[in-house]
Amino acid sequence: MNIHEHQAKEILKKYGAVVPEGVYALNVNELIEKVKNLKADKYVLKAQIHAGGRGKAGGVKIVDNIALLEEEAKKLFGKTLVTHQTGPSGREVKRLYVENASEIEKEFYLSCLIDRASAKIAFISSDQGGMNIEEVAIKSPEKIITTKVDFNESISEEDCSKIIEIFDLDNNAVKQAINLIKSIYKMFIDTDANLVEINPLILTKKNKIVCLDAKMTFDENALFKHPEIQKLRDLNEEEETEIEASKYDLAYIKLDGNIGCMVNGAGLAMATMDIIKLYGEEPANFLDVGGGASKEKVSAAFKIILSDKNVKGILINIFGGIMRCDVLAQGVVDAAKEIKIKVPLVVRLAGTNFKEGKEILDNSGLEIISANDLSDAAKKIVEAIK
Repeated sequence: MNIHEHQAKEILKKYGAVVPEGVYALNVNELIEKVKNLKADKYVLKAQIHAGGRGKAGGVKIVDNIALLEEEAKKLFGKTLVTHQTGPSGREVKRLYVENASEIEKEFYLSCLIDRASAKIAFISSDQGGMNIEEVAIKSPEKIITTKVDFNESISEEDCSKIIEIFDLDNNAVKQAINLIKSIYKMFIDTDANLVEINPLILTKKNKIVCLDAKMTFDENALFKHPEIQKLRDLNEEEETEIEASKYDLAYIKLDGNIGCMVNGAGLAMATMDIIKLYGEEPANFLDVGGGASKEKVSAAFKIILSDKNVKGILINIFGGIMRCDVLAQGVVDAAKEIKIKVPLVVRLAGTNFKEGKEILDNSGLEIISANDLSDAAKKIVEAIK
C-alpha cells in the first residue's frame, strides 16, 4: 500500500527523524488557513499524488509569501499531473502540502527495501540526491552503495557507518545520520514496510540532516496488524476497478490491452499475459481469482473486466489444484448467464476435475469456446476478436 509524502513524513517524525515543518489540506482555503501557523521566509508547495516526478511535471513550487502561495495553490489544485510514473492519463491533484523551505548545502539519496534474494534489508545510499537514481546507477554506479543488513531488533553502528560513508559528513552530521538510519530501520521493522525512500535527504547550511522528501510502501498482507497504517489509504489514488476487486479478494490491475484475463495464480496469470502478447494482442488486465471461485466471485470478476470498454474478448485460464475445475466451470456458466456476456469467451481448464468442468461448459448452451491448452486458448481468443 502506498501513502502520501506528508503521511510518510509524519511517520518518520514519530520515529525521531527530522522533517521540515509542514501542513496539508484537501482544499485551498483550508490550506491557506493552516499555513498562517507556519513561520517561514519561503514556502514549498507540493502536489500530493502517489507518483514520482512531480517536480518536473510542475507539481512543486517555491514561493516567497502567502499571497503567491494561494495563487499557485489555486492553479495546482485539481490539475492533472502527468509524470513518468502516472502514465499518459496522469493523476488529478486532490490534496496539497506546504512546508518551510530549507537552505540546502548538500543533497543525498537514501532508501531501504527488502532484498528477497538475500532475505535481508538493503539500504541504498548515494551522494547524488535529488536525481533519478536509475540514471545514476547507469552513468555513475560507483556513486551508489548497497549495504545489506539482517532482520534484528536494531541495526549496528558498524552497518550505519557503512550506509552513510558515501555522504562524507563531518562528525556532528555523522551522528545525526546514524540516528536517522537507526530510526528508519526500527520504523521499517515495526510497520512491515516494503520500501522507504528519502530523495533528497539533505544537509542544511546549518549542518542539519533533514528528510526533504519521503516515499513509503507497506506490505498489504501485514496491514491487518497495522490499523493506523490502513487509515492512511487514499482511495482517490487508486483505480475504481481495483478498489472494487479488493472487496471480493481479487488481485486486479488494469492494463492497456483488449483481452480480459481471469486466471488463478499470479505465475499462471503472468504466463497468460505473455502468451497473449506472443500471439499479437495485449492483455487488458491482470486478474488472479485465487483459490476460490464462487458464482459471486466470478460474477464480480466478469463485471470488473467488462467495465473496461477496451475489452473485446475474455480468456479464462484455470489450473485446478485447490480450485476444482467443475466448481469453477459452474461459477463461470452461472455468472455468464446472469451478466449476459456479449464478447467472445475462451476457457482453458486443466487439473482437478477438468473433464467434468469441460462437460459443464459444453452443455451450458452458452457460446463458450473451449481450449485444450494455453497456446490453443491464446490463439483462439486472438482469432475470436478479429
